[in-house]
Amino acid sequence: MSLFSLIVALLLEQVRPLPYQQFVHGPLTRLADFLERHFNTGEHRHGTLAWGFAVLGLTALAGVAFFALYALNPLLAWAWNVFVLYLTMGFRQFSHYYTDIQLALRMGDVPHARKLLAEWRGRPADDLSSSEIARLSIEEALAASHRHVFGVLVWFVLLPGPCGAVLYRAAAFLAEHWGRRGEADPIEFGSFGTFAQQSFAIIDWLPARMTAAGFAIVGNFEDAIYCWRTQAAKWPDTGYGAGLGIVLASGAGALGVRLGMPLVEAGEIADRAELGTGDDADVDFMQSAVGLVWRALVLWLLLLLLLGLASLVGG
Repeated sequence: MSLFSLIVALLLEQVRPLPYQQFVHGPLTRLADFLERHFNTGEHRHGTLAWGFAVLGLTALAGVAFFALYALNPLLAWAWNVFVLYLTMGFRQFSHYYTDIQLALRMGDVPHARKLLAEWRGRPADDLSSSEIARLSIEEALAASHRHVFGVLVWFVLLPGPCGAVLYRAAAFLAEHWGRRGEADPIEFGSFGTFAQQSFAIIDWLPARMTAAGFAIVGNFEDAIYCWRTQAAKWPDTGYGAGLGIVLASGAGALGVRLGMPLVEAGEIADRAELGTGDDADVDFMQSAVGLVWRALVLWLLLLLLLGLASLVGG
């Protein structure tokens, strides 16, 4: 059931992309803001309580609905799995920006590529060269593929029904949303979002390593493992970005491209560790990154198929 649910959800998203802002981001934002208004006194324990209401509550609701539908008809439970996966995972949450930036760079329209990257990242990109645009786009795509596809996939397989998918998506959203609120107004917000970030770092520990391993297997294995072991620890491992150093280092090594590195943003130098080996990023590496992500997805789907066949034979 898990494999076919994943395949159908991914195909459905390709045929009819979900308006993510309207059906997922918007409702979760309203829920997070509601809980913040009613629970936030700047204390850690109140953030823990609010996180439990949101993440564990949504996960429990998804599970109760799954088992209730399964009692009526297994096909209804399968359809529920597909629906929840359609809401919680998919490439289309980020691929339109990536594709448009790639096309702009191929056409030599660097100003338009800068504009698209700024909209995607929410940061100015006026001073970036074409190579820096490609580099940041690859970083964003690798991170987004992990957060919107592979992370959800891992937890979907680990927990019954769609519980894992809901757990991962809700936890990731609150870690990012409350983390940014805390950075914007640390005095008023206090430590309310600390537990959300700490808990997501734990939840994402295994998925981050599974994603990195997938990139290594379908790419340049030796370079990916080398970069994972020697460079990942140099990437910031706090807040919502926890675990991404492993994903980015492995992806960069698997592609044979250099990511990270200092760059000038909004007139200031951002000191970033170097990840990967090989050549500077360009539009061709952007296309290679697309292939890497799709090969990694096919790999995990094949593994799920083999596990399913093994369980049937063993049964």
